Amino acid sequence: MMNLIARHAERALLEEALSSPDPELIAVYGRRRVGKTFLIREVYARETCFELVGIHRAELSTQLRAFAAALSLASGTPAPLSAPKDWQAAFAQVIEFLTPRLKRRKGKQVLVFDEVPWLASRRSGFLSAFEHFWNSWGSRQPKLVVVLCGSAASWMLEHVVSERGGLHNRVTRRVRVEPFSLADSEELLRARGVDWGRYQTIELYMALGGVPHYLAQVRAGESAAQNIDRLCFSRDGLLRTEFLNLFSSLFEQSERHEAVARALARRRRGLTRAALLDAAGLDSGGAATRVLDELEQSGFILQMPRLGRARRDAVYWLADEYSLFYLTWIEGHRGTAKGTWLRRQGTPAWRAWSGLAFEATCLKHVAQLKRALGIEGVETTEASWSHQSRGGDDGAQIDLVIDRADRSTNLCELKFSEGPFTVDKAYARELRGKRDVFREATGTKKALFPTLITTWGLKENEHSRGLVARAIAMDALFART
Repeated sequence: MMNLIARHAERALLEEALSSPDPELIAVYGRRRVGKTFLIREVYARETCFELVGIHRAELSTQLRAFAAALSLASGTPAPLSAPKDWQAAFAQVIEFLTPRLKRRKGKQVLVFDEVPWLASRRSGFLSAFEHFWNSWGSRQPKLVVVLCGSAASWMLEHVVSERGGLHNRVTRRVRVEPFSLADSEELLRARGVDWGRYQTIELYMALGGVPHYLAQVRAGESAAQNIDRLCFSRDGLLRTEFLNLFSSLFEQSERHEAVARALARRRRGLTRAALLDAAGLDSGGAATRVLDELEQSGFILQMPRLGRARRDAVYWLADEYSLFYLTWIEGHRGTAKGTWLRRQGTPAWRAWSGLAFEATCLKHVAQLKRALGIEGVETTEASWSHQSRGGDDGAQIDLVIDRADRSTNLCELKFSEGPFTVDKAYARELRGKRDVFREATGTKKALFPTLITTWGLKENEHSRGLVARAIAMDALFART
């Protein structure tokens, strides 16, 4: 397991199941390409006796033939087994295969069913057959561990983790595998010989996110910009067309999910639910709620509450960095010439994108920001905030408000810059204005701390002294929490 980077909490949960005296049914879920299968195979390399991977959009007969091939491989039969007629018969064969192994082996035996949503397509009968297998036999085998894994996180939660039928309360452990943080991404890159400093690591993260499969394609000896150029803009770049299959591989009627992503990409500071559904062309109701929930559970979008507003006024953001990068820069770009991305560095469009992308990165690392502020143990509410007066003259918007239980509030400005950030006279006036409008509009009596989160820190001068309470540089975003 030396090749497994990070995933310390997830690995511990899986390893605990091996020493448990009880049968274990484990649900592992997370978005595509995030490394779920790799995690399972690394932790359970010695104990796995059978693994079946579902086939995307395959007919039942094809899935059953794949099952027969997997069972033949696991049992070491010289001749391939015939495909069972249905999943009930398939699980009867699993019991026949496992019974002698459980008797003669001392440790746990692990069964892995990967991409369960593809196996359990409509009218396949997989879930009902598995429920019967587990409830009638598997749950009485103390040396048995069964892993159900899937990329459609919302499907896994609804049909496996929170299922109200035959699998109700049967799952013993839940392992949610999320994209890497900046710290984990840095660890992976260094393990692959890439150590180009934290500025370029953030630059890469803002384009690709913390998806391990994407990060694993990075080449040592090339800058972050060169890697982005090769992966996203070259004719055979891995990520040039990844978006086209991203949603269809996870969701039914995926055009609705894609429409939401496109709407949010156009309004990068987020949209309320009502505005989002209107922009995506979706009718309000249960179907739209399901689409938003599926995207949120899979990590593609996130909700940011608005301070002092009702929950229904929360703002949705496009949280998947690659999707935003694709819709902003790759889609519609016809050229594949070398250096496409390198030529865009420093342009006004690049500066606008990098500023918003850095904001999104900071919003994903609020725990690290709280630690840098020394308030990790303080109860807080994190939210965006904006205000517009009736006359429209004294409005204000604050990127991130950390409202604290210790009668204090951090008003955070998130700034991506290529060097130490300088507060000039105009920006100092803007900061004071935001602070004053916030105090007046909210009526707060708390202490207000204007806080700058930047890449290279703050260059202190007469404009920042006495105004900026705290300045946090990008190193804080790499802390482990």
